[in-house]
Amino acid sequence: MKDQSSAVKTRRRHHERQFKDDLIAQSLVPGASVSAIAMQAGVNANLLFKWRRLHVQNSALAAAPPPTLLPVCVIPDRASAFTAPATAPPADDRCAADTVPACGVIEIDLAGAQLRLRGAVDEAMLHSVLRAVRQTA
Repeated sequence: MKDQSSAVKTRRRHHERQFKDDLIAQSLVPGASVSAIAMQAGVNANLLFKWRRLHVQNSALAAAPPPTLLPVCVIPDRASAFTAPATAPPADDRCAADTVPACGVIEIDLAGAQLRLRGAVDEAMLHSVLRAVRQTA
């Protein structure tokens, strides 16, 4: 026959949500002793510390602002992408893959000169301007 004590299984206690919330609230009061609160309630102090840690983590996640999504325009890397389109892109399709957006600014500080380019930039013209600026420096 088996021993009676081995047949008895220890069961975990399950605490009500309100009970946990009350203990967490008491333990979060400045100057409160978590060990004393746990002892008075009949739970292990480590268990109350675990409840507090989970509560603080969940509160931080709930208070975090939602991520900000930004629009992205992807233009393929090919030689034709660097030349201005023959016609202006339609107003509602500025980020089409076969056109270069007319918006944007390129600023270059080179040899004491500042060059600011707005809109679509012709690659050959930019190359000529940069060469002239370098030669005068």
